[in-house]
Amino acid sequence: MGLDITTLIADWSWLAEVPPRERLPRLRDAWYDDGTGLWDHDAPGTDGGWEWPRGPHGARFGVYEFPGTLGSFKPHFWAGEGWEKTRAHVDPAVRAEVDALLGGLTWDRPDFDDDEESEDRAFFSPDHDSVLVACAPERVRELLATWERVRPRLDEVRAPFDEHAALPEGWIPDADAFVRLLTGWGEVLAEAARRGWGIAGLSG
Repeated sequence: MGLDITTLIADWSWLAEVPPRERLPRLRDAWYDDGTGLWDHDAPGTDGGWEWPRGPHGARFGVYEFPGTLGSFKPHFWAGEGWEKTRAHVDPAVRAEVDALLGGLTWDRPDFDDDEESEDRAFFSPDHDSVLVACAPERVRELLATWERVRPRLDEVRAPFDEHAALPEGWIPDADAFVRLLTGWGEVLAEAARRGWGIAGLSG
């Protein structure tokens, strides 16, 4: 099986009530709680969008499923790979914005240092292995501003992406799929910013 990702937005102040090593377990316990209704197998399933918990944790977090991804991290990985092949062929201003957006989420940009600890990821210290994305509320606001600047210019990315990165049999077969994935992240950022929450993308 490949790597999976569950994208949650959560109340960072609630998580900060406990020491760093207890924050991820606290979020996982709330997510897995039967009282949320998220694990009701008789409930109709969702193929994308938001799921909001019921019960005592209803005001603490929400879960976003990227449409058509089946919870897999592969579309996010291949979006980054596609952008690597495309970025040299777009306007430098657009390149810088998409670099900042993807680099703040799921893409290891060219200047990425694997040994450099992210302050946002350190929020969940020491359990890092299953935290694929971590954005504190301040970072969410920064990335949302980036998204809102780049969104009107995404049409400039389409032709270069289809020319240099399209993989018809892949998870991100064309520019439309790339833009859809970015738009999903834009929705996650907007909702987290509206609530003043952070983002945690978790595997396992």
